[in-house]
Amino acid sequence: MGESRITGTSGRAIPVRGDDIDTDRIIPARFLRCVSFDGLGEHAFEDDRKNFSDGKHPFDRAEFQGASILVVNGNFGCGSSREHAPQSLMRWGIKGFIGVSFAEIFFGNCVANGLPCLTLEAAEVEEIQALVESDPGCLLELDVSERRVRVGEKTYSAGLRDGVQRAFLEGLWDSITLLLADAGDIDRVAARLLPLKERP
Repeated sequence: MGESRITGTSGRAIPVRGDDIDTDRIIPARFLRCVSFDGLGEHAFEDDRKNFSDGKHPFDRAEFQGASILVVNGNFGCGSSREHAPQSLMRWGIKGFIGVSFAEIFFGNCVANGLPCLTLEAAEVEEIQALVESDPGCLLELDVSERRVRVGEKTYSAGLRDGVQRAFLEGLWDSITLLLADAGDIDRVAARLLPLKERP
């Protein structure tokens, strides 16, 4: 399972401000008809980007292109349970999140896709958002093993549930890889159950 272990991620960040940003804003419902998640990244925040009132939406600003860490506020990803929301952000280029809080189902979908979501206090998140807005080139590090966020010389103690931390560090978040790793056991159980299926 070593290839599935996630100890953290690092990169430039993109701030998206506002509490209660729901999944319909992250990826509008009309894009849920897709057969696969390919191409969803270009539609992340599509309606917000079209209707953004204060200049360009962060996802359209040149200085944030190539960013891989999304810095958000409270209850991010609330609303419907669509997996398309983290999928679209991941395909845009996001590899991890810093936020005040995340909606439960969105958080679970992120874990299932190997995307760490670390939490900080509201004032700390706002401090990081302001820093990134003033210096888009600054690098951030999300440290899953130490539950820390580093921005330049500053380190923040972050929240991450014990079970989720363990799943990332041991590669247990990746259910498909776990399933394939036990393919032999699956075949043996299937062979044992097949005669039961054939009974009258």
